[in-house]
Amino acid sequence: MAQDSVQIVGELSPNFTEILTPAALAFVEKLERTFGGRRRELLHQRERRQAAIDQGQMPDFLPETAHIRQSEWTVAPIPTDLQDRRVEITGPVDRKMIINALNSGANVYMADFEDSHSPTWQATMEGQINLRDAIRGTITFTNPDGKEYHLNERTATLLVRPRGWHLPEKHVLVDGEPEAASGRPVSASLFDFGLYFFHNAHALIAKGTGPYFYLPKLESHLEARLWNDVFNLAQDELGIPRGTIRATVLIENILAAFEMDEILWELRDHSAGLNCGRWDYIFSVIRKFRNHPRWVMPDRADVTMTAHMMRSYSLLLIKTCHRRGIHAMGGMAAQIPIKNDPAANDIAIGKVRADKEREAKDGHDGTWVAHPGLVAIAKEQFDQYMPTPNQIHRKRDDVQVTAADLLAVPEGHITEKGLRVNLDVGIQYMAAWLDGNGCVPIYNLMEDAATAEISRSQIWQWVHNQGTQLDDGRTLTPELVNNMIPNVLSSIKQSVGSQPFNNGQYALAGELFRQIISDDTFTEFMTLPAYEFLN
Repeated sequence: MAQDSVQIVGELSPNFTEILTPAALAFVEKLERTFGGRRRELLHQRERRQAAIDQGQMPDFLPETAHIRQSEWTVAPIPTDLQDRRVEITGPVDRKMIINALNSGANVYMADFEDSHSPTWQATMEGQINLRDAIRGTITFTNPDGKEYHLNERTATLLVRPRGWHLPEKHVLVDGEPEAASGRPVSASLFDFGLYFFHNAHALIAKGTGPYFYLPKLESHLEARLWNDVFNLAQDELGIPRGTIRATVLIENILAAFEMDEILWELRDHSAGLNCGRWDYIFSVIRKFRNHPRWVMPDRADVTMTAHMMRSYSLLLIKTCHRRGIHAMGGMAAQIPIKNDPAANDIAIGKVRADKEREAKDGHDGTWVAHPGLVAIAKEQFDQYMPTPNQIHRKRDDVQVTAADLLAVPEGHITEKGLRVNLDVGIQYMAAWLDGNGCVPIYNLMEDAATAEISRSQIWQWVHNQGTQLDDGRTLTPELVNNMIPNVLSSIKQSVGSQPFNNGQYALAGELFRQIISDDTFTEFMTLPAYEFLN
């Protein structure tokens, strides 16, 4: 299908055309034509920044924006329905998940087109339909056993996370020949945001809420400025007052940690605060410093929020947000209830309680969970230590974080167990993602794309920094890893069963892992080459 110079190369079912209307496509096209060039230039700027880091230029607080950090200002006042965000649940945009999340008792549901979403054309379009129906209160779902799902009278406040700036939407092209599958893919960020905003902004405002977003994977305040300009144009086009949109930025890149004040400044009329995106943050540390031997990271299990680097980033985020009058959101509890093992379940729930207690005591204004069964556990800790709707009044002037604190390499060991876990979990997740499932329970944790990214980037870092050794003295080489992959695949097959293994994408996932880990050129995001295999 072609709409003027916009081409849809994905399959069009009748309900998809309800979203891909001529007016909606024209809106997305205007966003792409206005901002696509800036987006691509910012991605080139990421490459230039990486080259400087590879040459030894470590990140620091920007001298040219010192006046923003040193001056006193606050962001726009917080909307009423975003005042209390003590527990936020996250998950993909499938129909049942949306209903369960909105009914979960959480204050906020972040509907995710990014890390917990496998962006098949069908799932992406159905996600837009599902959110439209949820906002209008018409969403229902019936499972194969006949159980029906409906929205409760009271539901969580809805926020939506579009895909990151680096991702394309290959099914929607501009600048190609009419009726030909040629042209440039639109930005996935602008596609996800544009369709959702176009169809739902007025309906959300009429309900007394608003178009609220989470913004992923930003690496600089200039990328936040681009989003702010997108928001202004979008609001102008639909006749909505500027400042109606609110967006929380995930600080999930170590470069962004040095620009938190500046990011809030750029979005000051649209800001809903910052969030500690802890898993992607760890991935970014490995990715950015991958070519520096002193930055070889230990097993993922050793890089917790109590590591000096991670705790420094969390405390600086709290201090920065509260100084600017806005929420500082905590990170994800990936644990899920373990139904058939009470002892293991107690240990898992204990970890969640300890994590949420730390966040609440430190000054976070809320936190994330991945499963409805954890909402009450997280809320209990924040109710105990945060009796007010938020604790923005806690300015944390006692916190002093330097560049050295943010760049303190975590200590720990590199073990065969850690290597096997990276291979096992990474391959299992990627196999599910290639099958269209982006939110996957593995070993009693709810995993998303950040898990696979940590897993494969960490192995790449280990094998490409010569001399890196396991704690038993063996040197980590591509050969050692390649020889281990068949064994890991065999274990996965035994665990999931022969038929699901043979019918799934495990072999392809294992081969993708092998290629990405062995390649001398680091793959910035594993989902980019994997997206080529996705329907």
